[in-house]
Amino acid sequence: MFEKIITDLFMLCVYILQAIGGMPGEYGFGYYLANIIIFVILQPALILLFFILWRKEKKRNINK
Repeated sequence: MFEKIITDLFMLCVYILQAIGGMPGEYGFGYYLANIIIFVILQPALILLFFILWRKEKKRNINK
């Protein structure tokens, strides 16, 4: 049961990476493009967004 859930989750992640990066040979980048999008662009952008939101909330709570 648990093994099937893990396998299904893994296959979903593989499908998402393929969808982001394109099939190998289609764009010529595939996995590399998906990694750049996720770990170089998306993750740092989310970290920065959450940091900014945290600072705004912290400043708002101090002013109350």
